[in-house]
Amino acid sequence: MAGMTEAQARAILDRVMKLSKAEHCEASIFGGTSGNIRFARNTVTTAGQRENFSLNVQSSFGKRSGSGTANQFDDASIERAVRRSEELARLAPENPEWMPPLGPQQYTPTPAFVEATANVTPEYRAELARVSIAAAKEKNCTAAGFLEDRANWSARLNSAGLFGYHRSTGITYTVSARTADGTGSGWGGQDANDVAKMDGGAAARMAVEKAAASRDARAIEPGKYTVVLEPAASIELIQNVLNVNARNADEGRSFLSKAGGGNRLGEKLMDERVTIYSDPMHPEVPAGPWSGEGMPNKRTVWIEKGAYQNLSYSRYWAEQQKKTPQPGPANFIMEGGTESLEDLVRGTSRGLLVTRTWYIRSVDPQTLLYTGLTRDGTFYIEDGKIKHAVKNMRFNESPIIMLNNLDALGRPVRVSTDETNWASLIPPMRIRDFTFSSLSDAV
Repeated sequence: MAGMTEAQARAILDRVMKLSKAEHCEASIFGGTSGNIRFARNTVTTAGQRENFSLNVQSSFGKRSGSGTANQFDDASIERAVRRSEELARLAPENPEWMPPLGPQQYTPTPAFVEATANVTPEYRAELARVSIAAAKEKNCTAAGFLEDRANWSARLNSAGLFGYHRSTGITYTVSARTADGTGSGWGGQDANDVAKMDGGAAARMAVEKAAASRDARAIEPGKYTVVLEPAASIELIQNVLNVNARNADEGRSFLSKAGGGNRLGEKLMDERVTIYSDPMHPEVPAGPWSGEGMPNKRTVWIEKGAYQNLSYSRYWAEQQKKTPQPGPANFIMEGGTESLEDLVRGTSRGLLVTRTWYIRSVDPQTLLYTGLTRDGTFYIEDGKIKHAVKNMRFNESPIIMLNNLDALGRPVRVSTDETNWASLIPPMRIRDFTFSSLSDAV
């Protein structure tokens, strides 16, 4: 997969700065190549590869700003983007929260790029689809899946002298399986920066096994249950605990807002075993070296022993509050234990195993209450053993309350989410008194 080197990206951005007539100018360039394969009903439906590049130029005169874009890098196209950004800046109203560009920053390279992932071939993708479809057919199931591999690079430069360059790779695979009679459904998925850490065949076999095991699911009464949540079941819910914007909290628009003003920084809100941090250098979930405002991303502990230790401050809000600017989370890493998912099941006297959740929607932002549904395999546990599948249910739960009712944590694994760009490393967990409100007939 082709990419743009640091020298090539710097040369284009330098041309932008030379052409600029604005008081301040910021430019960023992004490019990448991705490949994919999709299958459904045990048949490959699409496959392809694409390459994309874009340049964004932001010009400012005083507190007035405008932007222009280009996806061609010849002199005429670049100049059009620069002049367009300047034209719009002169027409724009003043932004009372405008901040001048940052000066030079020290960015630490992160281990986010793996050459082998950048060189994934169509043959690799086709073989994974073949293996997955074969696993489904062997169990009389129908599979649908999607594999995408990507290699991206980005660079930024401004008139104050800030420059950065970053490369990353990633590969994501998800597969769903249905039984032939339509009564069973299962899911499996994996996500990594390094293709060598992927075992797509194992994900497909897991989906098929869950589908076969979830046939003829039985209805149970809604209510409060002990649950063992697989990482894919909890990530969409617990990621909301890192809505740590200080301004929202200070202005009373967050679950971290304090009655009478201010925020709840330092208060113990969860079980003391809950520690969540971000670290762009983490080898399993590396992230980019800078934030959207250009501040360096660094290891930051957000929650330690159940108490919030840091909030994110934009440059503007930090200046207003006389605080140090703090970028938001670059990734999501939750500490856990050493037990496997199977160990957590064996330690459960009575409860439910939840494979996955979906359609999660906010109910009350002030208490962080959400509603959603289980899917793709929900099972009843008794005396440490899975007894039978149960019908899907709707839940109403707050991740804050959920992490207060923490019973046990397993060994963290990497999972992906469609809701954020974070790479996440979270453990399976056993939770007491998880609230299910109603049954669902969906499989």
